[in-house]
Amino acid sequence: MSVYHTSPAAAAHAATAAATSTSTALTTAVTAATAAVPDVSLATTPSGLTDLLFGSAAGFTGKLVEYPFDTVKVRLQSQPIASSGQPQWYTGPIDCIRQSLRHEGIGTFFRGLSTPLVASMIENSALFVSYNYAQSLIRWWRPGPRMAGEAERALSLTELSTAGFMSGAAVSLVLTPVELVKCQLQVTAPPPTVVAAATTAASAAAAGVTPSLTFRGPAHVIAHTLRTQGLRGFYRGHIGTFLREAGGGAAWFGTYELAVRHFQARAGGVSKDALPTSALLASGAIAGMAYNASLFPADVIKSRQQTAGAGAALLRHQGFLDVARELYHGEGIRGFYRGFGITLLRSAPTSAVIFATYELLNRHFAK
Repeated sequence: MSVYHTSPAAAAHAATAAATSTSTALTTAVTAATAAVPDVSLATTPSGLTDLLFGSAAGFTGKLVEYPFDTVKVRLQSQPIASSGQPQWYTGPIDCIRQSLRHEGIGTFFRGLSTPLVASMIENSALFVSYNYAQSLIRWWRPGPRMAGEAERALSLTELSTAGFMSGAAVSLVLTPVELVKCQLQVTAPPPTVVAAATTAASAAAAGVTPSLTFRGPAHVIAHTLRTQGLRGFYRGHIGTFLREAGGGAAWFGTYELAVRHFQARAGGVSKDALPTSALLASGAIAGMAYNASLFPADVIKSRQQTAGAGAALLRHQGFLDVARELYHGEGIRGFYRGFGITLLRSAPTSAVIFATYELLNRHFAK
């Protein structure tokens, strides 16, 4: 199965089917986990603190679901360009999974998990805090009448999407260095089948095999980046991260709120707190696919920048537009959609778990 032959429509259909098949299991798991927690109220806790706590829990659970899929995606995105004459490491996501299991074992899909796991907790807590803060900022900037019984003015979908954009833009500043460390650990070397074929320096170069070292862990990546590129090196790929997070944040939160309102209307206009867990999971799954489909090419370019070789020359000559131009000339539009199918498949359950965890924790503790 090759990622290049997976159309966006087919990938979206497969992702929807995957989300549907896991909805019941996720509903049971999330509801049981919430019910098992003692009934302790955090209603008097500042909202920013509860957003931090609940966003952290949501990020933790979501990253555990997402990470193996993310490893496959990054490896697909980091292959040599097809027209360069270098052999492709993998023919598609299934081949990538098969080769990785055969040569490295199942642990390779969780290589470097510790840093992104902590980062996901920080990222999601920051996302929800900044998203809610941005909503308050919009209400302050554009005050309006409140409906009867409302504690604050309800925002339009456009305003909520704007708040999501602001939230993603802020988080991208923290996320770029974390993404660089994660990607460097996920792609430490080409598959052994490619390395074995490169028996000389010339053939190694032709195969896209560089003499880069194998990182032992996050601390090794950080030390190496500081030594060879300085602090600036941690922000390689920031433009792509900014575009993905800001644009994706608008799509993620905006689509989620749209889906929630749809389910509220179908249930007779009930409040969000009255929606069943299955509706929250479905809304989160749809939002996850919207997030990843919105600016996926930016993520591909970002991954290529962050997994390329090191050095000052790289920082001068491998900018965002340079990589985009090289990729387009080498593979055309399809080059910007490497790993698109596997990304959509992982995005539905991951986003479903994140939103359902956050909402149910809010419902259980903060009311």
